[in-house]
Amino acid sequence: MNSHLHIAPEVADALHEQRPVVALESTLITHGLAYPSNVETALAMEAAVRESGAVPATIAVLGGQITVGLSHDEVERLGALPTGTVRKCSRRDLSIAVGLGEDAATTVAGTMIVAHMAGLRVFATGGIGGVHRGHPFDVSADLIELGRTPIAVVCSGAKSILDLPLTLEVLETQGVPVIGYGIDSLPSFYTRSTGLPIDARIERPEQAARIVEAAHALGMQHGILFAVPVPAEEELPYEQAEAAIQQATDEAEAQGIHGKAVTPFVLKRVSEITGGESKRANVTLLVNNARVGGQIAAALSELETTTIPVR
Repeated sequence: MNSHLHIAPEVADALHEQRPVVALESTLITHGLAYPSNVETALAMEAAVRESGAVPATIAVLGGQITVGLSHDEVERLGALPTGTVRKCSRRDLSIAVGLGEDAATTVAGTMIVAHMAGLRVFATGGIGGVHRGHPFDVSADLIELGRTPIAVVCSGAKSILDLPLTLEVLETQGVPVIGYGIDSLPSFYTRSTGLPIDARIERPEQAARIVEAAHALGMQHGILFAVPVPAEEELPYEQAEAAIQQATDEAEAQGIHGKAVTPFVLKRVSEITGGESKRANVTLLVNNARVGGQIAAALSELETTTIPVR
């Protein structure tokens, strides 16, 4: 075991006993939502995982120690830290955060790496990064990580502030299958459907588990994206969401905001423009994805402990 990796006892016991575990990221705590909504949402996601019969494992770097399975107190401490004081940790940042003994919150890519390191198979989040609108060479590390780290990622597609057609093109190039969970096209975070094509549709967690297990049996070293639409009662109409995103994106351009500062700025402005509707949709889909992730992890654990062949 890596000496820089600490696995919480509850998570370690579940892995040893082959019980289902779901990885959860920590950037939503430090960079996604304001306090105390960030802490409330993170704990609600953990509760949803438990309700599905799995053990939650929120991942972060604490004082240079990669930690798989934060305690409630650790979630609270991270969530209350001042904005801008915690490193946003992707692949390139892990060695820096560990080497310098920093606190850091893991992105989708960072969480995938640590989850795989710890032996987890399923990770639930809100939306993955992608290709930025108007900047086709600004490609999120999340997409590259999905092409090389075998983790099942449960999300509501890519964040709708991104260029979704180009994001799908990069996922195809990376060999990442995009599976719709009860939907025929890619969801776009706030909106249930974009009309953009996906590779397959499934309806049940058992089907997702069979896909994950088949990829493992075949030795495939890429992630699998399970796209779960936001629950219908919190969906933002496409036109409303798109108008808010375009306004926020234009404001970011006008203010010279670029790089990794773009996404948090645009998400915050979209929430302001929509009168908080986008934030409610965001929180709802995060908790729902955690619940689905728990169901998939439970089905995968059941599959792995039986003799049912993969068909």
